[in-house]
Amino acid sequence: MSEERNREIEGRETHEASREVENRESEKRDEPWSPQSILPDPDPQDGFVFRWIATSVNGTVLNTNVSARFREGWEPVKMEDHPEIAKNVVPDYDSHFKGNIEIGGLLLCKADENTMKKRDDYYQNMAKSQMEATDQNYFREQDSRMPMSSDKDTRVKFGSDS
Repeated sequence: MSEERNREIEGRETHEASREVENRESEKRDEPWSPQSILPDPDPQDGFVFRWIATSVNGTVLNTNVSARFREGWEPVKMEDHPEIAKNVVPDYDSHFKGNIEIGGLLLCKADENTMKKRDDYYQNMAKSQMEATDQNYFREQDSRMPMSSDKDTRVKFGSDS
């Protein structure tokens, strides 16, 4: 008699488990459709960063922009080096960079990660020194009777302060 009871309980448990799976499957929502990005992301490579560089705007070629980026250390990415992009992209019809990945007047380039970190640090320091110079000029006019303050520390808080 206990064997019959065990089989009955096991049968109920498997039936309940299968109903749970059915319920979960029916509760799954269809993912909404969203358009693909116009500019695909290349597969990451160790030691390199990628960036899209403007080669033209409204049919006007931007040679000075491209030259400046090349001098910064950016180099065009070859189509054959990234087959994941090559199979999904039609290159620009009148591209000046044949064999490279150019879409809509934007050329995919890569650069050494360390070089770009140094570049970012340089521009960060330049912006900081400009802010300090502006502050010095601003506070030069300060009167002790009406002190000026410059609180540039921005913080975002969520929830309570307790």
